[in-house]
Amino acid sequence: MMNRKRRMLLQGSLTAGAIGVAVGAGLLTPGSVLAAWPEKAFKAKEMPEMLQELMGANVVEASDGINIKAPDIAENGAVVPVTVTTDIAGAQSIALIAVNNPAPLVASYDLGEGTEGFVSTRIKMGKSGDVVAVVNAGGKLYSAKKEVKVTIGGCGG
Repeated sequence: MMNRKRRMLLQGSLTAGAIGVAVGAGLLTPGSVLAAWPEKAFKAKEMPEMLQELMGANVVEASDGINIKAPDIAENGAVVPVTVTTDIAGAQSIALIAVNNPAPLVASYDLGEGTEGFVSTRIKMGKSGDVVAVVNAGGKLYSAKKEVKVTIGGCGG
């Protein structure tokens, strides 16, 4: 039993030491480990400003080529399941926006070339409102929306 504890202590010490050396040598820096994210877009309160920061344009066209699957009534606003699919050719990115949230931009996904236009996640909604999906394809922005009612405390209120 004592040997096992000693081995765990040595392994932990060696691992921490190796990480310390990598950070000290500049091989592992927090800036290079974290993914870049569009801070201004996530802090924006208005959709045109948000889309300009995120996708480089703010003119949006409604499209039937986008399908949003979300519950009509969400009993728990902390975990609202949302799935977005699109058959728009050349879709490069999909953004999810919960219009009535304090920070409306919920998620942004960059799609690789040749990938299917599909994202699925759970979002947090503070109150009832529209969930908007914006697809960037060929330099144009397309959108669809779905109203989701959030009940208070799951009591249907």
